[in-house]
Amino acid sequence: MSHTAVLINTAVAILAVVVMIVKFKFNPVVSLVIGSAYLGLAVGLGVEKTIEAITVGFGDIMAEVGLLIAFGVLMGAILQQTGAIERLVEMLLRLFGPKRMPYAMSLTIATALQSIFLDVLLVISAPLARNLAKRIGKNGTARMAVAMAIGLECGIVLTVPGVGALALAGLLGVPLGKMLLFGVCLVIPTVAISVAIMSFLFNRGWWDADRDEQPFLGDEPTTDEAGDTDADATGGVAVKTTTTPRTQTPLLVLFAPMLAALVLIATGAILDAAEIHNPIVKFVSSPVIALLIGLVGTSFVGRHALGAEPIQKAIATGFKESGQILILTGVGGSLAATIKAAGLGDILGEYFTASTAAPLLVVWAIAAALHIAVGSVTISAITSAGILAPVAPIIGLDPVLIALAAGAGSLFAVHVTSNTFWLLQSLMGQSTRGALKTVTVGVSVASVVAILLILPASLLF
Repeated sequence: MSHTAVLINTAVAILAVVVMIVKFKFNPVVSLVIGSAYLGLAVGLGVEKTIEAITVGFGDIMAEVGLLIAFGVLMGAILQQTGAIERLVEMLLRLFGPKRMPYAMSLTIATALQSIFLDVLLVISAPLARNLAKRIGKNGTARMAVAMAIGLECGIVLTVPGVGALALAGLLGVPLGKMLLFGVCLVIPTVAISVAIMSFLFNRGWWDADRDEQPFLGDEPTTDEAGDTDADATGGVAVKTTTTPRTQTPLLVLFAPMLAALVLIATGAILDAAEIHNPIVKFVSSPVIALLIGLVGTSFVGRHALGAEPIQKAIATGFKESGQILILTGVGGSLAATIKAAGLGDILGEYFTASTAAPLLVVWAIAAALHIAVGSVTISAITSAGILAPVAPIIGLDPVLIALAAGAGSLFAVHVTSNTFWLLQSLMGQSTRGALKTVTVGVSVASVVAILLILPASLLF
């Protein structure tokens, strides 16, 4: 099949998924599988390879993040039941105030927390963001959702030790210290400006709560024995009531197991970057084992604070919520795998060259196009950087600028092929229409802001 036909069919498949979900209200899982099946058959993969791409794509994503999502959601459910999330919300609000919370959250995620695996960070921080959304006033859900999306995606490719930033530095031979310095100098203004732009748009009527938000499973109001109505919105970890602790357990104690898990993960990332290898440390610092340790510890602390029965109820609710999130994440992987099997990434790479007067714009455009096609921030960044890397010494361009431009381009148009898109949609209580605004448009704004900041810097280095 011709390259043009593959390009057209991929565009049709992605557009059809969006239209089915947004216009015709099809279930996202069904829409994604239909889009994957159409694409595979349309580009000539055949029945067997199309089915294989759909199922293997689902399985690969589950193998990568399935347990991480489940453990993270369960940990969040227990913390919500103990009242820890609400108490942390109160503390953050006192420290920063409602107006500054989206900026504080996004900048913290994009810088200090980038040693944490993206999906782990997302499922742990979502309950906090969801609770904060109710407290910061107008368009709270929109502002917190876009803050999380921008912070998560920018950090992963622009800030060491984000996995994308580490991969780009290694590919281009950029010292990690230099990548860290330049990345932090770029990511802070990029995140702050982008969140400000999106907040401005939301406050000017671009957010419709009735159409852009949706309730969580288990979010419906319930009536307790005294006849009081109680509703909960915890960012995908819905728990109908918060049991009064038997004792006021210190907040640090409640969060200690989770913090310990994050420290273990961060330690593993730092030692890997330093090429220090220890089998015991590698085992306990792997995200799955570290989160398991955190979950077990959180369960024990929760039992001490509330007793066994409330914690069991919280875990049951967490399992119900994680099931929906896992399925959505998996079918997003199915579509991405089918696009990859169609060979679109290789086709696009042939259409671009580095022989241009604006090499940083070219590498940004290549990364953006690849990300739209294959749905992977890291893969698109590495591929685009690799195309331009051989000519960098000839034209006198600092490799760190190529790395940052590739990372910026790979942020463009995070959409329905990304498991992060579906996680943010589910965990932040957004409709698909709402997630297209906060995730797709919000992170695309950050992508454009970043390259506009990089271009002037290229004149100095």
